[in-house]
Amino acid sequence: MSNWQVYIIRCSDDSYYTGITTDVQRRFEQHRSGKGARYFYGRAPIEVVYTESCENRSIALQREAQIKGFSRKQKMRLFCLSV
Repeated sequence: MSNWQVYIIRCSDDSYYTGITTDVQRRFEQHRSGKGARYFYGRAPIEVVYTESCENRSIALQREAQIKGFSRKQKMRLFCLSV
């Protein structure tokens, strides 16, 4: 069993970033230190609001793509925030 995870981070501009990793905390720290995705240039990662375990990298990538296609409201439903 693999430990790939899809995660969503709430950003300082109130947007949401979705990614995959095998270590969510390590990846979050990379984003915070400026060594993560370009998406965080000009906005800061605030908190991880959602994680989902996947069987393998391929499934995690598919789920990431699916979530990235969600509307803001659909993403927020994943982590049970009131809309």
